[in-house]
Amino acid sequence: MVILGGGESGVGAAILGKKQGFQVFLSDKGKLKEKYREKLLQNEIEFEEERHTESKVLEADLVVKSPGIPSKVEIIQKLKERHIPIVSEIEFASRYTDAKVIAVTGSNGKTTTSSLLHHILVEAGLKVGIGGNIGKSFAELVVQDDHDYYVLEISSFQLDDVVSFKPYIAILLNITPDHLDQYDYKLELYARSKFKITENQSEEDYFVYNFDDDNILELIKNINTKAKKVPYSMDKRLNDGTYEEDENLILNFPDRLELPVSQFALRGKHNVSNTMAAATAANILKIRKETIKRSLYDFKAVEHRLESILKIGGIEFINDSKATNVNAAYYALESMNSPTVWIVGGTDKGNDYSELIPLVKKKVKAIVCLGLDNSKILETFDGLVENIVETKSMQDAVRTAYMFGRKGDSVLLSPACASYDLFENYEDRGNQFKKEVKNL
Repeated sequence: MVILGGGESGVGAAILGKKQGFQVFLSDKGKLKEKYREKLLQNEIEFEEERHTESKVLEADLVVKSPGIPSKVEIIQKLKERHIPIVSEIEFASRYTDAKVIAVTGSNGKTTTSSLLHHILVEAGLKVGIGGNIGKSFAELVVQDDHDYYVLEISSFQLDDVVSFKPYIAILLNITPDHLDQYDYKLELYARSKFKITENQSEEDYFVYNFDDDNILELIKNINTKAKKVPYSMDKRLNDGTYEEDENLILNFPDRLELPVSQFALRGKHNVSNTMAAATAANILKIRKETIKRSLYDFKAVEHRLESILKIGGIEFINDSKATNVNAAYYALESMNSPTVWIVGGTDKGNDYSELIPLVKKKVKAIVCLGLDNSKILETFDGLVENIVETKSMQDAVRTAYMFGRKGDSVLLSPACASYDLFENYEDRGNQFKKEVKNL
């Protein structure tokens, strides 16, 4: 068995493979992080880094591919030519647990929804683990083998290589353009990856989906899922799902529950939608109504997601570093209730910023670009705000934004882009933002 990629998912799959009696070899084209090298050495797992030795990789009976490796790379193509099975770590881990899996996917809101649902289930006293694209890998959680439920945040890349993965509850939050550079710039190919979350479900399983998302509604017509479909909507009354009416959240399936939206811990219209998804899944799992209610009211926001950091000189600094696409930035700008200095930019993933123009005109007083190539951002927004400037470091971005701000304003880091031009990942970007704000 060969593992390609030595990050969180790859090392987790290697440890689980070893436990299950496989002869495991892990190969990473890059340099391994020290913590992952240590785990491999502790578990006596053979590995290599900064290369793929083809003779060893192509001997595999089974390959577990990390989600960060594109399917187009040469080693993957050679494996396919030899008909060697390639699966994701999510697929591999699912074969070694009987626990109930609640899987959450979508372009935006995955981390918030997964974390909120996990919080509800913990409050209900269930033995539940959270992982996948957040925290620990699913495989490492399965190695621990002490959970009855798993809440998994799952990306399209993780779903690309599933074969029989079958969650008890699958949640599809939304489908908006993201990662299109990996899907031949075709939204439908990306969307079909998302729908793989439900393709193996049976009549005993549940598919919770956003009834307000046009891309989901269009594709669901052609998807042959056997699962019980449970929609949720902020715009339409649903007899067999969840909806909002008169500032109340109404859950109609399987039991009725009514909750005042004004008391939810999470702010912003998009978070009402995320809360609907989590509450619907909790209701399906027959969590006590009082537990659901209490959990929705006392949940703490996820780090790097509309996270209020500090007020300095009457200016609120908000960390939304996890907004790595245009739609996530849209939600963030939509939720702002004060004049906003917007820090935006990074690695572009085929972004179209034009849908943000009305919000920028309405909410944004200045734009601070933070990236190596800001040309598309400058082209889209130049002339729409009084000030638009470029910066190449977080320190410069924060200090410039502070200079533009006045008492009662907000400074919002919501990049709409990936982070890899200047930062290790979105967490590193968010942490640097918080550090520089505290240094003001």
